[in-house]
Amino acid sequence: MAEIKDPENTILMELKDGTVTIELLSDVAPKHAERMKELARSGAYDNVAFHRVIDGFMAQTGDVKNGNMEKDFNIRSAGTGGSDLPNLPAEFSKLPHDRGTLGAARSASPDSANSQFFINFSDNHFLNGQYTVYGRVLSGMEHVDAIQKGEPPMNPDRMVSVKVAADA
Repeated sequence: MAEIKDPENTILMELKDGTVTIELLSDVAPKHAERMKELARSGAYDNVAFHRVIDGFMAQTGDVKNGNMEKDFNIRSAGTGGSDLPNLPAEFSKLPHDRGTLGAARSASPDSANSQFFINFSDNHFLNGQYTVYGRVLSGMEHVDAIQKGEPPMNPDRMVSVKVAADA
């Protein structure tokens, strides 16, 4: 596991194969970083499926309304919901969508991000300036690479738990 320099802005995402340590970029996208911490602290991300995983592109998750494996789960509807919190305004920056960065998933409206996010498998610079970058994987990217692929995956992997390192 990576050395944690700022536990309040570090996310520990437990996947089936191990822990993914994520640095939140609160100085770049403060509203998005704060939302992820709020949802992690409430347990909303626990057991949520990766509902869209495209090899060589990205793994998307975070549909806390429809993607929880403990609820009446239907992978076909996962990806259509968010949280009960209001949508977030875009916080675009000059940071590129490089391998291991977190981007805020959204609909066609730039100000529609809510709870869903994706982790880039590769450098996806065509997304630059169009989706908010608000985190980066510090360690455990091999666990992200091992997530079951598909749109949707036949047997989706899930975030077992998501915690703020300061609380762990």
